Amino acid sequence: MAEVIVLSSSIVRPKKINKSDRTKIHLTPYDLKLLNFAYPQRGLLFPKPDDVTHIIHRLKASLSIALEIYFPFAGRLVKVNNHEDNTVSFYIDCDSSGARFVHAKVESVSANDFLQHYDSVPEFKRCFFPANDLKSFDGVSEPLLALQVTEIKDGFFISFGYNHMVADGSSFWNFFHTWSKICMNGSSSDTHPLVLKDWFLDKVEYPIHMPVSETGRPPRCEIPTKERVFHFTKTNISDLKAEANADITSTDMKISSLQAVLAHLWISIIKHSGLNREEDTHCIVAADMRRRLNPPLEKECFGNVTHQAIATAEVGEILDHGLGWAALQINKQVRTLTNENYKAFAENWVRNVKFPKTSGGISRKADTYLIATSSPWFEVYDNDFGWGKPIAVRAEPGNGIGISLVVFRGLEEGSIDVNATIPLSMWSDVLVNLLTV
Repeated sequence: MAEVIVLSSSIVRPKKINKSDRTKIHLTPYDLKLLNFAYPQRGLLFPKPDDVTHIIHRLKASLSIALEIYFPFAGRLVKVNNHEDNTVSFYIDCDSSGARFVHAKVESVSANDFLQHYDSVPEFKRCFFPANDLKSFDGVSEPLLALQVTEIKDGFFISFGYNHMVADGSSFWNFFHTWSKICMNGSSSDTHPLVLKDWFLDKVEYPIHMPVSETGRPPRCEIPTKERVFHFTKTNISDLKAEANADITSTDMKISSLQAVLAHLWISIIKHSGLNREEDTHCIVAADMRRRLNPPLEKECFGNVTHQAIATAEVGEILDHGLGWAALQINKQVRTLTNENYKAFAENWVRNVKFPKTSGGISRKADTYLIATSSPWFEVYDNDFGWGKPIAVRAEPGNGIGISLVVFRGLEEGSIDVNATIPLSMWSDVLVNLLTV
């Protein structure tokens, strides 16, 4: 196990604090349903620059400027006890408390340890992330954003964890890209003010009151897992997409590249899951709703504006049909994510507040869920802090329910990487070989 030496841990606050800025952000049902979810954690591997003397100072100084723009990340979660009806409420207080910045070093690890076997995930990886074991509700006492810069022999691994109730992946990568540009250019002259999401859920009263019984910390129960990064080349993806669309000639729907890849993974994993043919299995895909709403939100608007498409089928159906059929089930559910569907879910959730159980201690049900997060549309390889673009991206999915599939754009144009975390009970060499196209 690599020994990570923490050289410093500090709080970085916005460079300037504008008291006239919005100080309170109410949380929508889509934010609050993530209360028990782990901080999403991602990291980029960079080559080592020629001069490392002032890198940490530059990173912290530019982060301070970036937080001035993306001020919600510098706030804290506030819990309000509503004694009159025995409920609780939450909101984000943009009080400029700051983000955590960790500077660490590992002398025994090189970039090649990440890249030597492209599809393997080193066991030491977890030590390179700053928000292990944090859940969204921990934001009442913990920073809403944590970053870690770890020096290795020939590079830097810059990782982060953020409170999912504050932002989704689209908003976070916009922040990360802004931070890298400020660091490279030395100023924020070409950046734009933050656009917060409007209160488009007009039938929901804020703050939302939730039963105390639904907001307690779930019991901790980890499921042993194994990780692997599956790499789909542009040719692999083209072949899968062509096969899937050839299977569904009876419909005018078109299967996308991502839907074809996820369907392939769904079939491959379920085939060796040991589940009964009559059991239901689910493939859950997160989708950005900004442009699907009416009126649409600005593409760059900050916040958590995602919804989940849930494709469900019996194991037997998955095994008996082809790739196109499985991909079509995903496609159909993505198409249901409309303005009306989004608002109806929010209104129903407020009337009957329920949180997904993420403890892992829910028997074999967890094995029936494939949960795809992140997106190949995120420009993860376009982040340059001034010494070159990243050479790899990795995820620390954390422990939740189901099989985690974190999807990234691949380093080569048109390729896709999937950071898969699979319960050890389902892992086998047969499964791994089958997953490889």
